[in-house]
Amino acid sequence: MVGIALAALLGGLPCSGVAAPDPYTIDVILPQTGVAAFLGRSIGTSLAVVEDTVNKSGGINGRPIKFALADDQSNPQVAVQLVNGIIAKKAAVMLGSSLSATCGAVAPLLKDGPVDFCMSPGIHPAEGSYVFSPAPSTVDLAQGTAHYMRFRGWKRVAFIFSTDSSGQDGERTIDQAFGLPENKDVSIVDVEHFAVTDLSVAAQVAHIKAADVQALYVWSSGTASATVLRNVADAGLELPIMTSYSNATYGQMRAYKPFMPKELIFTGLPTMAPDQLPKGPLHDAVAAYVRAFQAAGIRPEVGQQTAWDAAMLTVSALRKLGTDATAAQIRDYLVALRGWTGVTGTFDFRAFPQRGVNWKSSVIDTRWDPAKDTWVGAGPLGL
Repeated sequence: MVGIALAALLGGLPCSGVAAPDPYTIDVILPQTGVAAFLGRSIGTSLAVVEDTVNKSGGINGRPIKFALADDQSNPQVAVQLVNGIIAKKAAVMLGSSLSATCGAVAPLLKDGPVDFCMSPGIHPAEGSYVFSPAPSTVDLAQGTAHYMRFRGWKRVAFIFSTDSSGQDGERTIDQAFGLPENKDVSIVDVEHFAVTDLSVAAQVAHIKAADVQALYVWSSGTASATVLRNVADAGLELPIMTSYSNATYGQMRAYKPFMPKELIFTGLPTMAPDQLPKGPLHDAVAAYVRAFQAAGIRPEVGQQTAWDAAMLTVSALRKLGTDATAAQIRDYLVALRGWTGVTGTFDFRAFPQRGVNWKSSVIDTRWDPAKDTWVGAGPLGL
């Protein structure tokens, strides 16, 4: 199938003079409060732009869409309650949440649907299930990290993981990636841990400093990652620091300014570095995405990318199948889908079940450039 760029996905305008039908409502669960509120706000903004863009271009076969947002408070128990309510309504599809813990808590409830697009790289849905995550997984991020460290010529590196489910998953995937023969020249000489509620990691940073490493990877998100960076600066430890795209928000970059390392590198996604993308369907899809946000007066962030593709894949399925489509029909459509180009890459759910992409097709390393006040490419796509 020929790759479907955004312009092809969006259909013609509806005829004027015809009463608009009721909108097709898509339930969305997001952490609008709590420790991951920064992610929820970013995703909510993205869905507002998607809603406006899709409805201006004809909705779903003439029927407008509406995203109904509910707050899971960054709490898996609350997410379970919300999903039970969505199941009771017999919804065919839903979006959310954006944390691996909340997605993991609700996944067992979805054995018979609805289709769910979890927006976390830390969930690993069972093949053929109703749960999808349209972004590279933590396994892919770990692979991309190892390859980037080889690219930079680093031989001695350190990792610090949070002790929550996200950090535990990250440590497993890093162990797998660095255990591959191709990555044998990069040695992890120090591994540290901390709780996301810790107010200081000074002792862990002291161990990292004593290990004489060339780079440090911080595997955590939000305020917890800020704690690490602050203590690194306090210790006078000057070295490149890597982290995942979950921390790539303008708000966080402003908060990091007092203790920003000289080189902060992100295992990122294509929309973070449009300048690094080769000409082709992905480049064009990202350019259309950026224009849509610019028209709304918004600078898009990477947290909005995954939500964009999740929403657009949902729209693509409903435009093909109709608004009466069942959860099973939507799942089967996605399972067979290949050659669909979004802003994360060209999806092939046959090759990469439940995700559609892997690290070679969607991971791009970026660095924060304070002078440009944005991220710039630090390596090519799929390094």
